[in-house]
Amino acid sequence: MRKIQIIFWREFSAYFETTLAYTFVAIFAALTNAFTFYVGNFFTRGQADLQVFFQYHPWIYLILVPAIAMRLWAEERKSGSIEMLMTLPITSSHAILGKFLAAWAFITVALTITFPIWLTVNYLGDPDNGVILASYFGSVLMAGAFLAIGSFVSALTKNQVIAFITTSGICFLFIMSSHPLVLEFVRVWAPDFIVSSIESVSFLRHFRQITQGLITLPTLIFYVSLITFFLFANKLVIDQKKAE
Repeated sequence: MRKIQIIFWREFSAYFETTLAYTFVAIFAALTNAFTFYVGNFFTRGQADLQVFFQYHPWIYLILVPAIAMRLWAEERKSGSIEMLMTLPITSSHAILGKFLAAWAFITVALTITFPIWLTVNYLGDPDNGVILASYFGSVLMAGAFLAIGSFVSALTKNQVIAFITTSGICFLFIMSSHPLVLEFVRVWAPDFIVSSIESVSFLRHFRQITQGLITLPTLIFYVSLITFFLFANKLVIDQKKAE
């Protein structure tokens, strides 16, 4: 754990040594406020809740999380610093977990800064704060899944732009897998169990359940399994590069 902590703090502090952290937080705050109060017509809905606020999180993450993830390994490979990192007395698992947890913590910090929106709806009405808290938890989980995919993709290439586009594309497929148009298209040629399987891997399907206050075991297993799978795939890629 100590080795993971060293990598974690090295990476986490690095975010705030550049303008990246402040730019990301500013853009995230601006987008969440714009989608909640203007696009989502918060004041004309007549409901004091954060349903609209969380509704747009998957789409905001689709752009912002790959932007964070693309540098995790692509930058290391391009600069050659990955070789120096791998010569340290740490395993690839230490490096992967340390870098992933640092990026995940950074995204969580950005999400925490939206706390005034929560205070606003409590000032305007009497929202179900248990549902809001569950939705924040679900948003953090979903961000972790996006990030794990991005970390894996970033390890595959030295080009950050390619990593960004590929990660966004894969995450978009996970988002859209429960959309009626997608399911109807698949239902034409595939049996029902395949249609159900595709629907079950949708970020939207699981996240919507959480935003309704339903944190179920299948949803937790889905996100944890997805994060674990892509981090393991990340390790396989890094180990292969290290052996070359």
